[in-house]
Amino acid sequence: MSASFIDYLKSSSLYFLPHHAVSRLIFKLTRIQSQHVPKAIKLFSKAFKVNLEEAVNSDPDSYSTFNQFFTRAIKPQLRPISSSKIISPVDGTISQFGNIVGSSLIQAKGINYSLDALLGGNPERTRKYKDGQFITIYLSPRDYHRIHMPCDGKLQEQTHVPGRLFSVAKHTVSTIKGIFARNERVIASFDTEYGSMAMVLVGAINVAAIETVWAGLITPPKGEAITSKNYKDKNISLLKGEEMGRFNMGSTVILLFSKTAPKLSDTLKVDQPLKMGSSLSD
Repeated sequence: MSASFIDYLKSSSLYFLPHHAVSRLIFKLTRIQSQHVPKAIKLFSKAFKVNLEEAVNSDPDSYSTFNQFFTRAIKPQLRPISSSKIISPVDGTISQFGNIVGSSLIQAKGINYSLDALLGGNPERTRKYKDGQFITIYLSPRDYHRIHMPCDGKLQEQTHVPGRLFSVAKHTVSTIKGIFARNERVIASFDTEYGSMAMVLVGAINVAAIETVWAGLITPPKGEAITSKNYKDKNISLLKGEEMGRFNMGSTVILLFSKTAPKLSDTLKVDQPLKMGSSLSD
């Protein structure tokens, strides 16, 4: 579906917002301990139709900060791990998926963007995924915000790429060209039995923190330089379905696979809802 005039109108105002200042304010507010936190959780859950019964801790009164609620754990039995080779790493909705044509990915209908730009302009990193596959999954505010491994992998590198923090809602993705390569992001690169895999954790307005289980809190950072850390000798291996990180508020995960990886399932569809652990391949 093509973007409408209203989509362009809503997106245009985002250019003038102080993205990082807003997000840092949200960071502070969501970590305040207050007697009003349970009420805020109840109002948020009602507004966004959050199913609190899925949470390990379903009592709003037991959370001391809003962030504790937002990064809540889900009862494991409610997210069974598929036996397929690749699973969804998150609860969310498929934004786009398919083949990486050379080094070009689909952002939205009629809009492509560069793999090299997404990966921070590193030719060696880009080369691994040329002619491979990708899937982009959007997490709304109502979703479970922990991120899990789509398959077994050994961590090779973590890269932080600074940038803007545009909203990654449907209206912005369909109107702001190269949004995923413009927004701040964390790239976790893995070796797997299927070849190279990258998990690109895209920041967005109000996403006041991105964390990984091996490095802790990564954003909000200081400075504007791209930074990378080599983990090849750290022997950090994570199993399929194991937690690897988490977001605050809604955002997007982009999975990149080399051309040797199993083919993504033909049954997948754009706008299809996913649960963490559900099948993405045969």
